[in-house]
Amino acid sequence: MAGGEGSGSGGDWRRTHTCGELREEHAGQQVVLNGWVASRRNLGGIYFVDLRDRYGLTQVILPEDLEASAKLSREDCVSIVGEVARREAPNEKMPTGLIEVRASSVEKLSSSKTPPFEIEEGSDTAVELRLRYRYLDIRRPDMQRGLMHRSRFIGAMRSAFLAREFAEVETPILTKATPEGARDYLVPSRVHPGEFYALPQSPQIFKQILMVAGMDRYFQVARCFRDEDLRADRQPEFTQLDMEMSFVEEEDVFSAWEGILQDTFREAMGVELPVPFPRLTWHEAMERYGSDKPDTRFGMELIDAAPWVPHSGFGVFQKIIEGGGRVMGITIPGGGEAISRGNVKKLEEVVKTYGAGGLAWWKPGVEGGAGGSIVKFCQDESGAKLREVMGASEGDMCAFVAGDQDVVWKALGALRLHVGKELGMVPETDGAAAGSTGPWNFLWVTRFPMFEWDAEPNDGSDPRWVSLHHPFTAPADWNMSGDPGDMESRAYDLVMNGWELGSGSIRIHREDTQTRVFELLGLGPEEQRQKFGFLLEALSYGAPPHGGFAVGLDRIVALTLGMESIRDVVAFPKTSTASDLMCDAPSSVAGHQMKELFIAHADLPAPRDGEGA
Repeated sequence: MAGGEGSGSGGDWRRTHTCGELREEHAGQQVVLNGWVASRRNLGGIYFVDLRDRYGLTQVILPEDLEASAKLSREDCVSIVGEVARREAPNEKMPTGLIEVRASSVEKLSSSKTPPFEIEEGSDTAVELRLRYRYLDIRRPDMQRGLMHRSRFIGAMRSAFLAREFAEVETPILTKATPEGARDYLVPSRVHPGEFYALPQSPQIFKQILMVAGMDRYFQVARCFRDEDLRADRQPEFTQLDMEMSFVEEEDVFSAWEGILQDTFREAMGVELPVPFPRLTWHEAMERYGSDKPDTRFGMELIDAAPWVPHSGFGVFQKIIEGGGRVMGITIPGGGEAISRGNVKKLEEVVKTYGAGGLAWWKPGVEGGAGGSIVKFCQDESGAKLREVMGASEGDMCAFVAGDQDVVWKALGALRLHVGKELGMVPETDGAAAGSTGPWNFLWVTRFPMFEWDAEPNDGSDPRWVSLHHPFTAPADWNMSGDPGDMESRAYDLVMNGWELGSGSIRIHREDTQTRVFELLGLGPEEQRQKFGFLLEALSYGAPPHGGFAVGLDRIVALTLGMESIRDVVAFPKTSTASDLMCDAPSSVAGHQMKELFIAHADLPAPRDGEGA
């Protein structure tokens, strides 16, 4: 076909090769390429077109008569027939840069309007515009590489599970509302007036029931839903790789996941992960890093300054210690020179964000105290003792926070990360797209607290104990004796480079223990039966000891590409207000649909024009 717009109904327009496939060895061959016009240039009557598909880019030369008759515009979808030839001026930056296709015919399969933004690598277009025209945004090469990496990564992980005799089992999307820490998305039932399904926050209860059913090893690439406030690493609907195993302890789950991730990184990225991953208890992680998801790619750990306080004569610190509080600090290598007095104010703002009253600091010098807000308490023997406790040298800076333990941990943990990034202590991770080998610092954090006290429940109820993970997590002490605030659980998280990848635990497989946990959470017998009766009954039929884990696939894929936001590895994400700008969802529905579902609410907005009454 010489040009013009065709229907694409014939057989001669179908491609023989992709736009990333042709090389020098194809020279002289007749080929058919399909794709989108990425750019076009007119050089003295010779027309050049860069044709793009998700496999790459190929330069095409069009004689003047073909270009004129086809009247190609950017993003037109076309089919080009031509002969492969070696380029006179190769482009070493392109995989196909040693060849070009000299077109003999062009068929425009469909025309494109002028795009609202450039379809190119690394676009800095506003996020809202990109999401509104997501089908154009996904045409960009970097977006397609991210989605292809996601596909390879999940495929490799799925293969690793199947190789270990895990069975892939799908669990329901329409299920029962059960409290798991976030709000449920509810779906009204037409055939059961006034009753609702819930979209699952996770397959948790179903996978435990599969263990009772004897399935032994289960996994699933599961869609999950949580109606919660969003941020860069959260979406209202997300994907996780979920698994459960019977007759296991923690180390069995850890070993399985370490092998699976080792296989996945090797297959999808060509990266060899060292195993086993380090383990830290929750208390150790908080004491050393001030975080339950510590970034262990750099040091600068928290230090208990209590051994120095009696030598200091500093009454404020002494009083806090005597009252059961903590005085802790970090030693910033080279901070004496790198951090000016003006910059200290920025550090103070960091710790105040986490509830600290302020920041005390000291820069040691050869005379025992060169400067700082507490320099007068760091003279002579006191200064020598503080150097010893903090492991500090001249040129360093020591920063201290005092107060309640939780505040001290969190404030210093945040300060450590802030300073680490500001002073370049955190290694850069280029990601899979650049063939990076990391560093990928994995860490298991274990033995989380079993419960935490909720002084102001969201539902307006009285203060009560709540599960730190979820109420199906086994206690470290099956007798559950003592204060709930002191109980440890058998929960564990997997952390990579300071990001939580997922959570898991050894589960409660005994009906009596599960009932006891529900009681501590304030659920009476009737409420237990109403919300969890089917689980309690299942546990009464010979439930095996079992445990599992789930990793957030959106997050781990983004991190392996060197991204902090998951948005660019999710094909159709929502905004920070849980809106879909492309589909204009959520939206109001027609009145007759509301009536069918027995929904009535005085505050509901009127239907939009054309939606019925």
